[in-house]
Amino acid sequence: MSIFTEAQAKAILDKVIALSKADETSAQIGGGIAGNVRFARNNISTAGVVDDTELGVQVAFGKRVGIATINQFDDASLERVVRRAEDLAKLAPENPEFMPAVGKQTYRPTSTFSEATAALTPEARAKIAEASIAPCRAQKLVAAGFLEDGQNFVAHANSNGNFGYQRSAQADYTCTVRTEDGRGSGWVGRNVKDISTFDAGEDIQIAMRKAAASAEAKALEPGKYTVILEPAAAAGLVSFMMNFFGARSADEGRSFLSKKGGGNKIGEQIMDPRVNIYTDPWHPDVPVLPWDNEGLPRQRTQIIDKGKVANLEYSRFWASKQGKPETAEWGNVIMEGGTKSTAQLIAETEKGILVTRTWYIRMVDPQTVLLTGLTRDGTFYIENGQLKYPIKNFRFNESPVIMLNNIDELGRPVRVKADEGGTMMLPPMKLRDFTFTSLSDAV
Repeated sequence: MSIFTEAQAKAILDKVIALSKADETSAQIGGGIAGNVRFARNNISTAGVVDDTELGVQVAFGKRVGIATINQFDDASLERVVRRAEDLAKLAPENPEFMPAVGKQTYRPTSTFSEATAALTPEARAKIAEASIAPCRAQKLVAAGFLEDGQNFVAHANSNGNFGYQRSAQADYTCTVRTEDGRGSGWVGRNVKDISTFDAGEDIQIAMRKAAASAEAKALEPGKYTVILEPAAAAGLVSFMMNFFGARSADEGRSFLSKKGGGNKIGEQIMDPRVNIYTDPWHPDVPVLPWDNEGLPRQRTQIIDKGKVANLEYSRFWASKQGKPETAEWGNVIMEGGTKSTAQLIAETEKGILVTRTWYIRMVDPQTVLLTGLTRDGTFYIENGQLKYPIKNFRFNESPVIMLNNIDELGRPVRVKADEGGTMMLPPMKLRDFTFTSLSDAV
C-alpha cells in the first residue's frame, strides 16, 4: 500500500523527528501507485503497475548535513535510517551555503487530486490503447504510444514543528501515428489531472489526419518564416527559457537576465508587451503542491508583466546574501493568450509554417538563450489560410526571448507537459521571422 493517510504519514515523521539527536532534522515521506500501458505497431506491447513508498531523512550538526533514505517503516528501520543520516553528517564537510530548516508554515491546499485518475484500472488503460489503435488499423495507419497515470502522496515535517501533507494524481498520454510506408507522421499528446476529461478516440484523429496528410513532404528552403507553434511545440522552447529565471545566475552574470555591469534585469522590458507569464499553485487547470522542496509556501507570482521582468526566483541562501525576500520555487508556468484556437490562427495566415512538435532541443548560447532543435511529426506549409502541403522537417536556431518579441498573435492557452516534467499553460503562437537553418530527413 503506497498511499498513506495524513495520520499515518505524520505518525512516521513524528517518530523520525523524535529519534534524532542532531541539531535539526527534516524528513519527507512520499509514495504512489503508477500504472502504464505501451503500444506499438497497432498492438499493446507492455503494461504494468509500480507501487513504491520512500522516506528521506536529513539531519544537520551545525553546517554539516547528512541524508539517508529507506523504504521500510518499522521502528527499528526508522531508527536505523536516522542514525545513518547522523553518521553521514558527522563525516561531511561544512556546507558554506547551509540554510536552517524553515519554521512552522501555513499551507493553503491546492486541487491536485482526482478520484477518477486514481481509480484508473488496467482494463481502462487497455481501452484507451484500443481507442488509439482501432481507428489507425482501420485506416491502414500505424500507432505507437504510451499512457502513464498515477496517484501519489507526499508529507514532510521538521524539528521546528512544520508539517505538510497532500495527495496528487495525473495522467500523461502521447501517441505517434505513421503511414505504413513510414513517410508520414502525426503526433498528439495530452497531460491531464482528471482522466475523465480525456477522450483518446477523439484525440487520435488529430495524429491520424497529420500522418495521412504529411506523406508527400516537399523541401522548403531554410530561412526566416512566419510560424504557428502549437502549444506542445512552444513548450520545449519556453520551458527551457524558464530555467534561467533564478536571481543568482542573473546576478552572477550567467544568464540572459544578467545586466551589464552587474545585477539583473528586474523591471526591464525584454519581450512584447502582450507577454504575461505567471505562476499560480491554485490555477484550476495546472494545480501544483502548495509548497516547494524547501517547505516554503508557494504563491501566485507574476514573472513577466506586459513584457517586463517582474520577479525572479530567490533561493533561501541567495535571498539571505542579497538582502532580498526568499521565494518558493515556482511549481507551474502559465502564459496568457487570446481566445483563438490553432485552427483559427491558421485560417487567418496568408503564408507560414505550422509546427506540431519540437524535439532534441539543446543550448547554444545561455547569454541569449539561443536554442537549436528539430521539428517533427507534422510540419505543414500554410497558404491563404489553409494547410497547402506537408514540408520536410527543419533544424531551427532560435531564442525564445527573440521569439516572444516577434509575436503576431497568441491563441487560447491549453495545458501541456514541460520537458522536465512540470505542467504549463501555453497558447498556440503565431510568430514572425522564426529561423530555420537546415533541412532534416526525419519525419
